[in-house]
Amino acid sequence: MPKDSLLTNRIKSVGYALKGAWLLLRTESSIQIQLGIAVIMTVAGFIFELSTLEWVIQIMAISLVLGIEGLNTAVEKLSDFVHPDFNDKIGFIKDISAGAVMFVSIGASIIGLLIYLPKII
Repeated sequence: MPKDSLLTNRIKSVGYALKGAWLLLRTESSIQIQLGIAVIMTVAGFIFELSTLEWVIQIMAISLVLGIEGLNTAVEKLSDFVHPDFNDKIGFIKDISAGAVMFVSIGASIIGLLIYLPKII
């Protein structure tokens, strides 16, 4: 069987990534809420006329929250698949994954405050 070219592999990879993003957005309420917050913050960025650096930092914070939330969802789904019944070790793994989301979300919130509070006050 012939191997696909590098370009064909990249196109397939982008397709899989888009499918995964769509599945996250369609099925996970936490991602839907965070995407809603991201849209609000993007609109706020235009209203408050963010500098290029502020835009870069805001986009990185939003991307990090959404990306880590996606990984958290993957860990939860994989854990549930591997061990569908309640298990203390699986619960521990899922709690750690959720904790990572919390750390990133707190950091993104602090970034938002640092960017927007001086503009509001």
